[in-house]
Amino acid sequence: MANLWRQAWALALAGCAAGAVMAAEPGVTDREIVIGQSVTLQGGKNDYGVAARAGMSLYIDTVNAAGGVHGRKLVVRTLDDDNSSKTADANARKLVDEGVFLLFGSVEGGPSTAVLKVAAETKVPFFGPMAGPPILRRPHQPMVFPVRAEHRDEFRALMEWGRAIGLKTVGFLHADTDGGREHVKNVEIIAKELGLQVVLTQPFKNDMPDAAIDQLVAAIGKAKPDLYFNHGSAGLYMKLLAKAKAAGLKTTFMGVNSGSFQIAKGLGPLAQGMVFAQVVPSPWQRKHEIAREYQEAVREAGGKHELSYGGLEGFMTAKALVLALRATGKDLTRAGLMRTLESTPSFELGGVRVSYGPGNHEGSHFVDLSLVSRDGQFIH
Repeated sequence: MANLWRQAWALALAGCAAGAVMAAEPGVTDREIVIGQSVTLQGGKNDYGVAARAGMSLYIDTVNAAGGVHGRKLVVRTLDDDNSSKTADANARKLVDEGVFLLFGSVEGGPSTAVLKVAAETKVPFFGPMAGPPILRRPHQPMVFPVRAEHRDEFRALMEWGRAIGLKTVGFLHADTDGGREHVKNVEIIAKELGLQVVLTQPFKNDMPDAAIDQLVAAIGKAKPDLYFNHGSAGLYMKLLAKAKAAGLKTTFMGVNSGSFQIAKGLGPLAQGMVFAQVVPSPWQRKHEIAREYQEAVREAGGKHELSYGGLEGFMTAKALVLALRATGKDLTRAGLMRTLESTPSFELGGVRVSYGPGNHEGSHFVDLSLVSRDGQFIH
């Protein structure tokens, strides 16, 4: 009888343990929170993606060294999507199938949009996409929580600055995609609000040959917009800028944050005087607390990281996630995290404020303007 009782008790304990395992939230153990990331590294060739990932790792390493979040270490499983939407989709599905707690920190519009679709389908939160497509915010995406400002905010800042210095007509370079066409609509809306006129919109495809870029430059020369800016594709835009400068065009060229450091470095003296919108404060100055915190972390890491916009954006995005995880508490669930994100008035990152709410997951609207100096430095 005693043996039968012990066997029944053992079976009951085993059943409770199995139930606990079945009830456990994916990616969450007593010791770890496992996060999935599909990010555009392109084997180390994508400067912004590499810098952003380094910034995220820098912050997460600091948090883990201090004991993690409520005693749990953050573990990030990273896959390179090679700036391919198809690969990003496959990466995100693989990570979800492997049981990550959430999806995190993609770079570039196409891959981020692909991860968004997987998040919506699988009901797994997607936190901190570092891209500005409208679809990440509109229509409302319940599973997506961006941190950085979207491109629309950058467009407005650039066009307001242009109007302030007397510029009246606008040219715009955009991807030949549905997202790119949504950007065109936003540029046209903002121009109308500011009393500016859009005289040229130019779609581009990836890997455009030099002859096609020459045609873009010729069209700019014909339309003569007072100001001209892009919505991405830093490498292509840098080629266009070099050809436009060589052709002697008088248009005032500006740019969004993506690849601004790469463009300024690649153009050298030709970049002098260019204005770029930035979605983070200056990583080199000490005006904002988040920049000082980032600089200190880089110093503590022994010079393994170079200060950069991408690095600070990754650092800031990781900090926002950690603040949300801490605010959710020890009993961590996906639903609990989402409730915390939507019910917390704001998350203060150190001079940059991020907020969400039911039906509104826009995140930050922080945009700063930077000007490239004679020695290639960014002045805010």
